[in-house]
Parts: sequence; structure tokens; C-alpha cells
Amino acid sequence: MSPLILFSIFISYFLLLLIISFFVGQTSNTQSFFTGNKKSPWFVVAFGMVGATLSGVTFISVPGEVGNSAFHYFQFVLGNFAGYIIIATLLLPYYYRKNIISIYSVLLEKMGPEGYLTTSGFFIVSKIIGAAFRLYLAALVIHLAISQPLGISFEATVLFCLVLIWLYTHNSGIKTVVWSDMLQTAVLLTAVIATISAIIINLEIPFSDFSNSIMKSAETQIFDFKSGSPHNFFKQFISGIFITIALNGFDQDIVQKNLTCRSSNKARKNMLVFSVMFVVAIFLFLILGATIYQFAHFHNINIPEKTDYLLPEIALNHLGYGVAVLFILGISAAAFSSADSATTALTTSFCIDFLKIEGKKKKIQRRLRNWVHLVFNLLIFIVIVLFYKLNNESVVNSIFKAAGYTYGPILAVFTFSFFSKRKPAYRFILPVCIASPLLTYLFTIFVSSIIIEYRAGFEIIIINALIAYTLLQLFSKKH
Repeated sequence: MSPLILFSIFISYFLLLLIISFFVGQTSNTQSFFTGNKKSPWFVVAFGMVGATLSGVTFISVPGEVGNSAFHYFQFVLGNFAGYIIIATLLLPYYYRKNIISIYSVLLEKMGPEGYLTTSGFFIVSKIIGAAFRLYLAALVIHLAISQPLGISFEATVLFCLVLIWLYTHNSGIKTVVWSDMLQTAVLLTAVIATISAIIINLEIPFSDFSNSIMKSAETQIFDFKSGSPHNFFKQFISGIFITIALNGFDQDIVQKNLTCRSSNKARKNMLVFSVMFVVAIFLFLILGATIYQFAHFHNINIPEKTDYLLPEIALNHLGYGVAVLFILGISAAAFSSADSATTALTTSFCIDFLKIEGKKKKIQRRLRNWVHLVFNLLIFIVIVLFYKLNNESVVNSIFKAAGYTYGPILAVFTFSFFSKRKPAYRFILPVCIASPLLTYLFTIFVSSIIIEYRAGFEIIIINALIAYTLLQLFSKKH
């Protein structure tokens, strides 16, 4: 398909987002940007969160990773599900009782300004890296399909995507994101289902035969109980719980969406419904991964060294114009839905926690908010370009390894604040949070040198949080 036609489809989709932004933002103010005026319908938030959580990483990298690690990723997703239940039943009611905008402000009483700002700062670093990883893969596909044939560089493609995201979110922030993400989730899931259906039709075999071949394939194996494997069930399941609590329960991005609901009960209902939809959606992506490998074997298509490229190759070049169009729309939805909420959450956290924007005049609030929003878009651009030049592995692995190092201290500080009866020495909180990722890295290197078959996986976040929590205990006194 002509790249000009694909580009026109991409721009049409963006214009639709602008129309949503225009209607949503007609009565917006600074409070709308941060909290959506607490008027978001819970079912809209729940459905939209599916797309924002999945992102381009899930759309491209998870199906590709099936060839490397089968369905073992689903063990991690089961842990995610358990983590979402904990967030819905324990954390969300707590945040509503505190009536907060930035979730890190709940740390102020126990951990002091140092703990409060350190944790917020680690979130900002973590989110910039995470948002960059998520947008990177979607932008790469858009570049390969559209901008590269038109002679446009990858860097210009990324910058263009971020400018578009800034245009439809800078006015209303989270109020726009809640509604735009609902559209983007629908587009994303439609693209996945259409691609699976097109592959089954193309192979010209009965659905029952196709299902049997998929189920008997080595690529659909879910459980791995080998003790030294990075895909060991217990490592992945427990890591899934802790990563979910850290990346969702202690993450301004996800919690901010929940806090736009009218009440604690509706936010809890939203999270519970979302968790079920999330598990179903991930299983769909794994099925998609199995089908593209079946398709590649059937048509003797070479598997790329970077498996992230397999789905784009098949969707754009082997399944017809209809699937190609849906694929571009799906990847556009994935790119926008993850990056728009990330930049909004980053802006909220920095403005509330560091700039103390609530105490300033409305005109100054708006000006500061717009500049901060713009700067975070530029920072994400820089990280994406660096990742493009340096990365050589599956993005889904890269993102959770990075999260293990950056979110571990966040998890430790919140856990210490909630459960420890000791009071930390405030001046040591920042050094502890910086030291724990370094010690975690050294620990995993040491263990792998002793136990040859050991390879660090998603459990990095647990090791990191335990080290940080232990250090906080050491530098504390009875409260």
C-alpha cells in the first residue's frame, strides 16, 4: 500500500483525536487537566486503561516474543491480575480517603519532604524511560511503513508523533486522555482480532484444525517450573504482582485515571473490571503471536533476528490492504494511548510535587503547566532516539528490566511508609534509593557467576525493593 495513503489514514486518526479533545476541553481548567473534575464514568476509564496499559510494546513485542519464550509471559500476566486486585481493594480506597492529586504526597507525613520528593523524582525518571520504550516501538513501525519510504528520518517521525500528542492533550490533560483512550482501546483490539481472523482465512484450514495445531505447538506452552529458568512460574507470577503494584498502584499515571472517577467505589469497580479485560486482551495478543509464527512457517517467511519486526512484516506485506490499514490504526492507537497519559502524569507530578502549582495564580499555573508538558515531551524524544541507537533486544524485556531497577525504590519507600513502625533518617532516603539499583545489579551478576543456569528476569524489582527496604530499616529509628 502506498505510504501516502497510510499517512493520510494516520493523519485522519489524529484529527479524530483532536475533535475529541475540542469537545472535551470546552469547559476545561487546570483542575480538569489534573483530575478531570472527578466526573469520568468508571466504565470509560476501565476500557480506556486497557489500551493505555497495553501500548505498542504489547501490540508488537509480545506477539514477537512468543517465538522466544512461548506463552510464558502469561504467567507474569496472572501475577499482574493478582496485583490489580490488591490495588483495587487496598490502595484506591486509601487514596480517595486522602483526597489527593499527586499520590506521592501521602508519603510526606511518614517519610518527610526528602522521601516524598525522592519517590516522585524516581517516578518521573521511571515514567520517562517507560513512556519512551512504549512509544519507540510504535514510532518505529510508523517509520518503516510510512515515513522511511517518504524519505523522513526516524527522529523526525518520533518528534512528529510527540507534537501531535501534545496538541490534543495540552489543554485538558487527563480529561481528554480518559475519553481518547477509550477510542484507542477499541481501535487496538479491533486490529488484533482482524489480524488473527485474516491469518486463519489466508491459511485456508478449518478453524478447529487451526486451533488444534496452535494448542499442540511448543509456542503455546504457558507454564515453566524449571528452577534456573528466567521464565520460572514462581519468579514470573510473584514478580508480576510486585511490578503491578509498583507500576500501577504507586504510579501517578494509572492512579490519576482512577482518581477521575466520582467515588472510591466506582474507582474500585473500574479497576476490577479493567483487570479482567486486561488478562483477556493479553491472551489475545499471545494468540496473535502463535498465529503469526504459524503463518511464517506455512509461507516460509524468514523470522527476523529482532522478533519485534515479525508482526509488522506480516501485517503490512502479506495480509492485504484492509489488515494493513487496521494495523497502522492499531499501532497509532498504541503509540498515542500510552504516551498521552504518560506525559500528562509526568506534568501532574512535577507541577504538584516540585513546583507547588496549586498555590499560584491561575494564569501562572497554566503557563507553567504548558511549559512542563512540553519539556517532558522533549525528554521522551531524547530517550527514544538513544534507545533506537543502542538497543538490541525485545522491547517487552527491556521495559520490565528497566522498571525493575527504577520502580524498586518506589515500591520500597511506599512499603516502608505503610508497614514499618520505624522512622527513617530523611537525609539517607535519596542515597538509599540511588544505591539499591546499583547493588541489585551487582547482586544479580554475583548470583549468576555462582549459579551458572541463573538468569535475572522480572524478579529484579523484588530484589531491588528488598535491598532498599533493608537499607531504610538500617538508617531508621523507633517511631
